[in-house]
Amino acid sequence: MAPHEANGIPVVDFSAWQPGAPIDQKKAVADQIIAACRTFGFVYITNHSVSPKRLEEAFAMSKKLYDLPFEKKQLAPHPPGFTVHRGYSKPGLEKVSNAMGDEADGDELVKDLRKVGDAKESYEIGSEQNTQQPNIWLPEDVLPGFRSFMTDFYWECNAAAEQIMSAMALGIGLDDENYFRQSHSGHNNQLRLLHYPPIPAAALETQAATRLDAHSDWPSMTMLFQDDCGGLQIEDPNVKGKFIDVPQVKDAIVMNIGDLMMRWSNDMLKSTLHRVGLPPKQDRFTGDDRMTRERYSIPYFVSPEGSHIVECLPPCIDEKHPAKYEPIKWNDYMLMRASMQY
Repeated sequence: MAPHEANGIPVVDFSAWQPGAPIDQKKAVADQIIAACRTFGFVYITNHSVSPKRLEEAFAMSKKLYDLPFEKKQLAPHPPGFTVHRGYSKPGLEKVSNAMGDEADGDELVKDLRKVGDAKESYEIGSEQNTQQPNIWLPEDVLPGFRSFMTDFYWECNAAAEQIMSAMALGIGLDDENYFRQSHSGHNNQLRLLHYPPIPAAALETQAATRLDAHSDWPSMTMLFQDDCGGLQIEDPNVKGKFIDVPQVKDAIVMNIGDLMMRWSNDMLKSTLHRVGLPPKQDRFTGDDRMTRERYSIPYFVSPEGSHIVECLPPCIDEKHPAKYEPIKWNDYMLMRASMQY
């Protein structure tokens, strides 16, 4: 049986959320998820629809990808700039932060951020029907089966996301549990394969390098699958600037609220700062130079259609809690954030 929490972060058993289940049974699951997202902005979800076997296969395929020689991975390069976010990004190409693209002296800020590179590599995948974000695939003979597996896995993740979004709608207090699904076709999501190569622990301790700086996610929500290496941390909800570990709960989704959902919920739900740094246990290091273990994770970012206008929802507004945010189009917000990363 899964624990009710891991390092203080709630673990919610999603098995009761079934088609045709009594509304009170579904509402109990929804309320648990919303309670966690009010406090932490993060929650573990177990017994979801993505099977352990498929997760094992996805991590195995990701490892095959990153075991390829660099020149092979570069056959599917991330395009220059930030408007298309697909294909392979070599270590140091992307710099994740919480900076906004509309900040003054944006160019200087980008230069400052890039003085310390992110020691990770990634591969971005989307819907084949998204013409604004076309996929960039490796040649089939370089990694046979990669394209077909990841295309199927993308939609399997979307099916799980749809169920979780339905639970969130019910938990927030919307009359229609399909409210979010109406604006989330699945074609604007992003599947990311992340690999953090081994690195001397001292490089991270002295901040000569980072794995992933503290940031919040942009979209409606993120679903994360992670290996057992460790290193993911979220900001403690009770102590600003203090971070707590998010250990692996095997086969669980680590779901977190994105900036858009925080806007939709008028800050009822938290888009929490999180980062990836040193693994928490010293036995994760090897050799005299204390090399970290490599780390693999698979986040799935869930976003509405690009033209959708996001504004505070009626159940989240009253006399004591007036709307904090002006309506904004998702594409406009996304480009504002993406401009600082590439």
